Amino acid sequence: MTEGRYANIIVDISHEKVDRPFQYKIPEKLLGKISAGMCVLIPFGKGNHLRSGYVIEVTERAEFPEEKQKEIVEIAAQGIPVERDAILLAAWMKKTYGSTMIAALKTVLPVKRSVKHKEKRKLRRLLTAEETRSVLGECKRKHQNARARVLEELCREPVLPYELVTGKLNVSPATLKSLQEQGVLAIESESFYRNPVKIETDMEAGKRLSGEQAVICDKVLSDFDKGTRKTYLIHGITGSGKTEVYLSLIDRMIKRGKQCIVLIPEIALTYQTLLRFYKRFGDRVSVMNSTLSPGEKFDQCERAKKGELDVIIGPRSALFVPFPNLGLIVMDEEHESSYKSETMPRYHARETAEYLAGIKKASLVLGSATPSMEAYYRAKQGKYELLTLTRRLTGGELAHVSIIDLREELRSGNRSIFSKKLQELIADRKTKGEQTMLFLNRRGYAGFVSCRSCGYVMKCPHCDVSLSQHLENKMVCHYCGYEILKPDKCPSCSSPYLLGFKAGTEQIEQQLYKNFPGIRVLRMDADTTRTRDSYEKILTAFSSGEADVLVGTQMIVKGHDFHNVTLVGVLAADLSLNDSNYRSGERTFQLLAQAAGRAGRGKKPGEVVIQTYRPEHYSILRAASQDYESFYEEEILYRKLGNYPPAAHMMAVMISSLDEKRGETLAARVAKLVGKDVRIIGPSKASIGKINDIYRYVIYCKAFNYGQLTLVKDKIEAYVQSLALKQESVQFDFDPIDSY
Repeated sequence: MTEGRYANIIVDISHEKVDRPFQYKIPEKLLGKISAGMCVLIPFGKGNHLRSGYVIEVTERAEFPEEKQKEIVEIAAQGIPVERDAILLAAWMKKTYGSTMIAALKTVLPVKRSVKHKEKRKLRRLLTAEETRSVLGECKRKHQNARARVLEELCREPVLPYELVTGKLNVSPATLKSLQEQGVLAIESESFYRNPVKIETDMEAGKRLSGEQAVICDKVLSDFDKGTRKTYLIHGITGSGKTEVYLSLIDRMIKRGKQCIVLIPEIALTYQTLLRFYKRFGDRVSVMNSTLSPGEKFDQCERAKKGELDVIIGPRSALFVPFPNLGLIVMDEEHESSYKSETMPRYHARETAEYLAGIKKASLVLGSATPSMEAYYRAKQGKYELLTLTRRLTGGELAHVSIIDLREELRSGNRSIFSKKLQELIADRKTKGEQTMLFLNRRGYAGFVSCRSCGYVMKCPHCDVSLSQHLENKMVCHYCGYEILKPDKCPSCSSPYLLGFKAGTEQIEQQLYKNFPGIRVLRMDADTTRTRDSYEKILTAFSSGEADVLVGTQMIVKGHDFHNVTLVGVLAADLSLNDSNYRSGERTFQLLAQAAGRAGRGKKPGEVVIQTYRPEHYSILRAASQDYESFYEEEILYRKLGNYPPAAHMMAVMISSLDEKRGETLAARVAKLVGKDVRIIGPSKASIGKINDIYRYVIYCKAFNYGQLTLVKDKIEAYVQSLALKQESVQFDFDPIDSY
């Protein structure tokens, strides 16, 4: 139990009410017995009516004079476990990642606001057909035309949809009400759930598991049946059948009366994954993601709470669907950076899923062909159980990989985006009717725009970043959305040589049309996937053979399974190596290995071409040979030498300010609060020193013990709270994914 004399309590546990907690005094008899997540009885409002509320925090700090504080009456006999678990999870997130309790609660309560249930209404005839015809005759004599139209239909059909009658027959609700009062018909209502899944498909039985797959399933389930709860890491090469393992585990968990959460890294994967799960489990599967309407989200949570769903699928927010009987959490492609939240609290879905599994007494299964350094490091230490899939089941061997040195291409006179080998192979695949995927980790038509005469770079006036050139001469800031037309001359020296630098996905698309007349191209990047169903449309079109080439950013290399793709081209393999981030080698290896895994997943052999200026780099060489173990051994040495995660822990402290000088001063003061046991880098300006007219500073803290960093975080939080800042803010990011 938490020590403290006051409890902050939420009276109504719904998303829109959580920003208004009320403070109550803990009476002597309950001191030391109250903790976050408990349901308590409290006097509420002017009449002091007894209400139940949930404790979100126990504290020593009184928010208003003690004599004005009401006291908690007692601990409620039985709180609602789903709500209790949500509060426990939020309290853990606040402590672990640094945020307000309100921000943490708004994260774990998935519905923005309560939404009314949708209702289907129908009209039911109460009289016999003969009696109804008699009333109809009377209405006709009195020229009650609207009533007559309804009664004519009711003579034919005893039950009619309400909306059909009011819409197609043009009958007012008042008319229907008067017929109801007359005893001619009844208006019946029936609640129904909005279902975001609109798939009509035949059910499929599970496939027969391979020996390796069966061993994994039996291990996880036998542990579960013995009462052993673990985190398992499935390291399976691309195409080794990880999804079939998940399906089999879930099937057998459902038979044990348990519910399951399946996390996937991107909305782009939802449709393909959902289709496989829907074919197996029917309408007891649903989805939770940011494209759902508030009504759809509300309904999926209600269905989950009532036990009407067995499986929920979605990105990291699906973790917070309120399952009362959770047995299994599956986290596919666990290495993906999108599992880390970019807003407060900056939680990671992997650690959060571990904590949630602990509360719910559930098992956690992580899966990846290229595990994160964190997950593999923990598996090596024995904190996770490592399970492996070494055989490719989706057809044939791994694709043959060629590494092309772009420096040699340039020396031989080839200035094209495509190497000679890649051009030959694209033409060959087009002739054979096979498909190609071209991957570039960039968006837009070009990178920054600079003057070739004076070197001036076109920058955003609100952010410390260069503008990116898009088609139609548009220049866009990818941070704040600022947009202008590209000028004809350099604003600095008036030179006409103002040109874009580096290739983007649109430029590659244009080059394909120019080099290969008649080629059919689909492009998939952040610009072409803005609408709700755009991912699905592009992937379905490519899958059904409507294009020869799919060009895209990193979203195209993640988990998609196209059996006619026999060529994958990586156009700028080392772009991600140029990132000033300690994870750049890991990211490069993962992207290239995942890209290579997209080729040759059918019966035809696959080929991969990796174009790079750094063909000797270990992450490129290891990705080409799909040798994760060797990559890990080299990368972990670098992490240990630099005291970087996972060998040590790191915390980024971000200071933002509307005023440059005030921000700099606050950053210096915060840095002085860091103890001697913790290594500190900074304070310094963030790599992008200004976004949207807000100045940004960063301090990095390193320690072997995570707890040391949370103590530093607590000290900084207390100091910042005492300042009551208005123009500045301080945020924390533990084991950051990106540099600041």
